Amino acid sequence: MLKHCDRLKDMSEPVGGWLSESQQRVWRSWLLAKTHIDEYLDTKLREFNLSLSEYELLVRLSESPDHTVRMGELAASVGHSRSRLTHTIKRMEQAGYVTRTSCAADGRGVQAHMTEKGFELLKQASPAHVDSVRRVFVDAIDPDDYAALGRALQATLAVAD
Repeated sequence: MLKHCDRLKDMSEPVGGWLSESQQRVWRSWLLAKTHIDEYLDTKLREFNLSLSEYELLVRLSESPDHTVRMGELAASVGHSRSRLTHTIKRMEQAGYVTRTSCAADGRGVQAHMTEKGFELLKQASPAHVDSVRRVFVDAIDPDDYAALGRALQATLAVAD
């Protein structure tokens, strides 16, 4: 099943060598789990006419002073490109969940501000979202494995580009 390396033997060897069968299984499980979790959470948030990325943006805004964050900072906090963030914020702005304004501090940057309507939506969606996260992720993992997973994820985030 995981013998793709046999078909690739004419290719140059990766610097660290090919993945072992167990490494390949874990990697593929990660890919499937990530997709499963994202789809599960997205499906639950659709009941509130929100996507997972829109929900995360509302959360980041809710955690900021005055519910306002510079667009570049907001993009970095959720791992989006500025272009992707701009498109998402535009949709959220049209729905009345956020507004965009020039930064008061320097007038050059643009900042996103969560509206009262956006905050009310976040308050409505949050309990269902947290229940979903618990079901598909937190409660599905043994507590010892959860702690190890947290360390593993922090290690991958520490790898430089």
